[in-house]
Amino acid sequence: MKQHEVIALTQELIKRRSVTPADEGCQELIGARLEALGFQLETMVFADTTNLWARRGDTAPVFCFAGHTDVVPPGNERNWQHPPFAAHFDGEYIHGRGAADMKGSLAAMVCATEQFIAKHPDHKGSIAFLITSDEEGPFINGTPKVVETLEQRNEKIDYALVGEPSSTAELGDVVKNGRRGSLSGSLTVFGIQGHVAYPHLAQNPIHSIAPALSALAEAEWDHGNAYFPPTTFQISNINAGTGAGNVIPGECQVEFNFRFSTEVTAQQLQQRTEAILDAHQLDYQLNWKLNGEPFLTDSGELLTATVDSLYAIRGTGPQLSTAGGTSDGRFIAPTGAQVIELGPVNATIHKVDECVKADDLIVLSEVYENILERLLC
Repeated sequence: MKQHEVIALTQELIKRRSVTPADEGCQELIGARLEALGFQLETMVFADTTNLWARRGDTAPVFCFAGHTDVVPPGNERNWQHPPFAAHFDGEYIHGRGAADMKGSLAAMVCATEQFIAKHPDHKGSIAFLITSDEEGPFINGTPKVVETLEQRNEKIDYALVGEPSSTAELGDVVKNGRRGSLSGSLTVFGIQGHVAYPHLAQNPIHSIAPALSALAEAEWDHGNAYFPPTTFQISNINAGTGAGNVIPGECQVEFNFRFSTEVTAQQLQQRTEAILDAHQLDYQLNWKLNGEPFLTDSGELLTATVDSLYAIRGTGPQLSTAGGTSDGRFIAPTGAQVIELGPVNATIHKVDECVKADDLIVLSEVYENILERLLC
């Protein structure tokens, strides 16, 4: 098994310390294998981020494998059972940072494409790869910029398969056919700094904001729908004070986030939030950041091919889900593409001792190849 192409390529990728936004030659390695298959390669560098757009064919439909070569930092490497960038293989699991998120998926995509083209060199449509080194970081100069470039030249993606680790207990038990939107707010409430013994000469912004935060936390934003849970509001950080125990602070900063469904828009959330803050007569400044709109692929050829391929290879179908965080699929879906996410089990992602089952990557490659056959043959 160790000689299997998927395992070998996964190990080669893991050994490259590509902590965001570094790529460390991962895209060059992948690109060389794709170029040998007849892909046209285009490296797009935006600021500190390297991206690869590779395409074979010039007709529709365009099937795109989307993924990222960057990984989160390993933390204290002494806490790892095996060095995080050694790509240790024990005969069952491949260990290392990025094994599941998502270098294993990238290897499976490349090997599936190699197998597919060997069998179907004259396939219809086009196969593309959109790979970034800025998915785990600020996600500014990665997929959004590539998609913007493609849109400017009217180069459309019809189907996008994102290799995020979607599976929960076993490979293919969950397919993400959408994601919630993410809207963040940075709120500063202003008061008047003073001595705690003379509160009548000050105005405590913590006291001022507390009732409004309670109202925001208790608000019902929507009821969700068949595909999305209700929208949630969560406070992630509150900061105030000078560090002294006898000083009323002059400002209070609050960071919060909405994970929202398709039942509400970002603009509606902003308006309702500001209405609640205004009702409490606060002196505040609020900056918004829309991290991504919600998207949903509830039907279509890509979803059908994915479900049918999992039945064909695994014998069982997946649960469709929109739960979890965000992915770069949120930047591709607004162009009109059908988008799904399918990848390995996510139990160890971002953790110490991240690992992936080698057999799962072999099966995943077979599923990816089967999806290609259903859509491009």
